[in-house]
Amino acid sequence: VFGLCCLLAAKPISLVERCWCRTTLNTVSQRSIKELKFLHTPNCPFQVIAKLKNNREVCINPETKWLQGYLKNAINKVKKSKRR
Repeated sequence: VFGLCCLLAAKPISLVERCWCRTTLNTVSQRSIKELKFLHTPNCPFQVIAKLKNNREVCINPETKWLQGYLKNAINKVKKSKRR
């Protein structure tokens, strides 16, 4: 499985403009997530891609409650570090 950067670089422009996430999952165990990627492209809504510990990539619904809390905490940490 190639990383997202490599897949996008290898596709024709018409495919790059399509949304990466066609379907999203509402239930993904946080313990199974190795890495989160956030994408926002001009033609697509905000997309969250989780790379799981088994190296599978899935799209997570950005409205998922735990993910909203995670994003809120991350934003607050950035704001606090910029104040210093």
